[in-house]
Amino acid sequence: MKKKNNSKLKIIPLGGLEQIGMNITAFEYEDSIIVVDCGLSFPEDDMLGIDLVIPDVTYLRDNIDKVKGFFITHGHEDHIGAIPYILRDINVPIYATKLTIGIIDNKLREHNMLTKVKRKVVKYGQHINLGCFRVEFIKTNHSIQDAAALAIYSPAGIVVHTGDFKVDYTPVFGDAIDLQRFGEIGKKGVLALMCDSTNAERPGFTNSERTVGKTFDNIFSDHKNTRIIIATFASNVDRVQQIINSAYKFGRKVVVEGRSMVNIISTATELGYLHIPENTLIDIEQLKDYPDEQTVLITTGSQGESMAALSRMAANLHKKVTIKPGDTIIFSSNPIPGNEKAVSNVINELFMKGAEVIFQDAHVSGHACREEIKLIYSLVKPKYAIPVHGEYKHLKAQASIARELGYSKENIFILSSGNVLELDENEAKVVGQVPVGDILVDGLGVGDVGNIVLRDRQHLAEDGIIIVVMTLESGSGQVLAGPDIVSRGFVYVRGAESLMDEAKHVLDDVMDYCMGKNITDWGKIKTEVKDELSEFVWKKTKRRPMIMPIIMEV
Repeated sequence: MKKKNNSKLKIIPLGGLEQIGMNITAFEYEDSIIVVDCGLSFPEDDMLGIDLVIPDVTYLRDNIDKVKGFFITHGHEDHIGAIPYILRDINVPIYATKLTIGIIDNKLREHNMLTKVKRKVVKYGQHINLGCFRVEFIKTNHSIQDAAALAIYSPAGIVVHTGDFKVDYTPVFGDAIDLQRFGEIGKKGVLALMCDSTNAERPGFTNSERTVGKTFDNIFSDHKNTRIIIATFASNVDRVQQIINSAYKFGRKVVVEGRSMVNIISTATELGYLHIPENTLIDIEQLKDYPDEQTVLITTGSQGESMAALSRMAANLHKKVTIKPGDTIIFSSNPIPGNEKAVSNVINELFMKGAEVIFQDAHVSGHACREEIKLIYSLVKPKYAIPVHGEYKHLKAQASIARELGYSKENIFILSSGNVLELDENEAKVVGQVPVGDILVDGLGVGDVGNIVLRDRQHLAEDGIIIVVMTLESGSGQVLAGPDIVSRGFVYVRGAESLMDEAKHVLDDVMDYCMGKNITDWGKIKTEVKDELSEFVWKKTKRRPMIMPIIMEV
């Protein structure tokens, strides 16, 4: 890998900075581009009716002949969720570890794309050569198994990308993080480290996933006479394993509820990442055959999502499970920033039904705290520090860790999505910007709902709509019927007859004015109707509903 002429490596984050989710970064050297991760994010409160948000990959589309492949660090939605949408246009091979590919396969199968996309399972320590790049997968720990960091070897130098990680010396399944390999790569000389910042504000170390198992054992032994319902992330296979271990130890049957949970558990079991003792799992239909104190439900909905299983149980909308007084319900997750309100609403509903809700100590994070981040820095010893994964405050917190470790301001880069960072041994600087943004997915439509449609939805949600219908005679333009007023979400019509009558008078006056002036152009008539009615409604109600005139010709 000799460095030829004076080309530089470009690092271009296309999403995932200054937010949690939608992680995707392009690495470019001369005529090669490789992409790390391809995630989605969930809609903000003001994105009415939007199901999910995916990154804008115009830059990749414009340089499609350079794009060699996608490398995926692990199987969480914020790293793989956009694959079925993005790979319709940018169909290049995907490289990832076994479980990650298993979960991606599920996604591609749902979108009928399994045969169209090339996928390659990579083992830790294996190197993949693509164009000018060589990429090595390094074992890490996270709240899903088979997570990997990537060492990206380019002619300009090595970049280490940690993916989402923590240091867990006693993982539930498999081996501890391969710190030795981080150290060996550090000895070769590393150009830049892109390190997970999600927990960079938290001091100390993240607890081992195994500590949660002890907590479950304690909760099970304290609640021998009640049904236990545990909500957690579908993808946290180790957590599910520990719940199953405790259930087995205490002689309980386990029901898995929630589509994503069922999918991932069957994939993980098939691939050998989850070991379920015989006769432990039962179908939800069999719940009624067992007394409550012999059952455990593992369910989705730990983030208060309205459609997830636990939320439906809390709201009495679940067909098979009703929450009863005395049920013990455990939230085995922390609210993702922005979901706190939804989670506390569900918790309140569960308490009101007489259930006991436990949300302390039944969770550990999957992300590194400050001491683990320092450990990775001291092993990798990068020249440049590029904090990734997290909101702006998390990136700043990691920058402050790098400063503590002696890095100068000039060598720490807090990037924004779309920045083009050019770097080599001698210098690194942001040299430009590529288009980035949110592509909104609503039902089957990808990107057909933009800011204007969202603004309309917001407008309708806040002030409602008034539709004005009239019939004009073709040729003469005389009013034959109407104008009639229909309103939705503006005022309750029965209680506002006088307002509607006055509005009708206003419209009659507008039409008389148009007839008198011989205005027959529909556009002009509509504008007059909108302006006059809008002014009248604002004066009377201080509201600005959307006004839609509809003209028919006879």
